[in-house]
Amino acid sequence: MKIEYDGKIYDLKKLIRGPLIIIVVLLIIVALVKSSVTIPSGHAGVLFQTFGGGINVEKTYGEGFQIIAPWNNLILYEIRQQEVVEQMAVLSSNGLEITVDLSAWFQPENTKLGNLHQEKGKMYVDRVVKPSIRSATRSVVGRYTPEEIYSSKRDVIQGEIFTETKKILDKQYVQLNEILVRDITLPPTIKTAIENKLKQEQESLEYEFRLTKAKKEAERQKIDAEGKAEANRILSASLTDKILQEKGIEATLKLAESKNAKVVVVGNSENGLPLILGDK
Repeated sequence: MKIEYDGKIYDLKKLIRGPLIIIVVLLIIVALVKSSVTIPSGHAGVLFQTFGGGINVEKTYGEGFQIIAPWNNLILYEIRQQEVVEQMAVLSSNGLEITVDLSAWFQPENTKLGNLHQEKGKMYVDRVVKPSIRSATRSVVGRYTPEEIYSSKRDVIQGEIFTETKKILDKQYVQLNEILVRDITLPPTIKTAIENKLKQEQESLEYEFRLTKAKKEAERQKIDAEGKAEANRILSASLTDKILQEKGIEATLKLAESKNAKVVVVGNSENGLPLILGDK
């Protein structure tokens, strides 16, 4: 089709073809840009299908280059381990206020990202994770007295908070990896009273240890003395007059053989031993 304008004849098809090609190319570029998504490391995506029923809960898109329909939308989530820090005031079993400072390590379940986005949304940390930690911490700490919390139950409390928080988050498509109790702060007066009590208990245990040690030492000395007495009794019973006389003669002969000894033999009785007098 041709038209005449200002004395010139133009081919209408050629006039339209050029801009049309440009428009088509631009549309293709826009479609490609809209359709291609690069998911960075440590992230995953869930697909919102505009004409296909909303969030696709069956598929999670992994890292790298992804192609989707231009009318759909890919929502990205960080699936690496994350940390949330909580500091809260809770009550012990006897109603005293205790400050607990803890951190939680968690990450969304990769295969359940569609359900997480559909039911909780991208604000799931504030909507699910933090309330779960607070609820579990208040429940667990409320079972113990300040003395137990301060002295020996911190590891137990940390484990119980983890267990109770995990029970909640497992149903919310969030994987809990660890709960770390970083600090527990008691009111100053309560802390001082507990420290004094623990000091007194330690001193009492030390005193009992010294008493037990002294008692065992006395028993040892008694047993030792009894053993020596029994040995002397047995020895005395075995030493007859003849044995003593024989031992005395042996000792006398040894003294007589000494080069530096001067020997004088004097019989003091019928059965007595010789009397040895010697000098150098």
